[in-house]
Amino acid sequence: MSLLVLGLILFLGIHSVSIVAPAWRDRQVERRGEKLWKGLYALISLAALVLLIHGYGVARQAPLVLYAPPPAMRHAAMLLMLPVFPLLFAAYLPGRLQRAARHPMLLAVMFWAAAHLLANGTLADLLLFGGFLVWAVADRISVGRRAVPRRVPGAPPSTVNDIAALAGGLVVYAGLLFWGHAWLTGVPLLG
Repeated sequence: MSLLVLGLILFLGIHSVSIVAPAWRDRQVERRGEKLWKGLYALISLAALVLLIHGYGVARQAPLVLYAPPPAMRHAAMLLMLPVFPLLFAAYLPGRLQRAARHPMLLAVMFWAAAHLLANGTLADLLLFGGFLVWAVADRISVGRRAVPRRVPGAPPSTVNDIAALAGGLVVYAGLLFWGHAWLTGVPLLG
C-alpha cells in the first residue's frame, strides 16, 4: 500500500503545483525554461505513474474490503465511463465538445474516478480513485479561478474534431469494454 500512496502523492502532487503554487510554477518556468520544466514534470509524472500502477497491483493481491458494491453498480460504472474517452479526445481536439465541457480532461477524470468508486470497494480503490476524484474537482475549480488559462496544444477548432472525438472515444471505450480492460487489469468487464 505504501507504493500506491507514494505514487499518488508524487503524481497528484506534481499535477497540483498549478493549483497550490501557480506563481512558483511560473517562476520555475521562467528561471529554468519551459523545456526543462516540462522534462522534469514528465520524469516525475512517469516515475510516479509506475509507482502508482505497481503499488495498486500489489495492493490488489491482498485487498482490504471496505464495502461491497451491489452488482448493479458495475452497470452504472459502465454507463458513467461512456463519456470518458470522447472527453479525453476533446481535450486535444477543439470544437463544441471542448467548449461545452470547458475542461474535458478534468471532467473525464472525474467520470472515470466516480465510475470506479461505484464498482469497487477496497481501500486501494478508495485511495486511487478517490484521490483522483478529489484532485480533479480541486483542479477544475482552480482552472476556473486562474487569471490567464494556459493554452493546451491541439488542432484548430472544427466540427470534424467533434466527430473525431466522439468516434475515436467510443471506439476506445468499446475496445476496453470488450477486451482491453481484461488485458490491462486482468478484470473482464463483460461475461
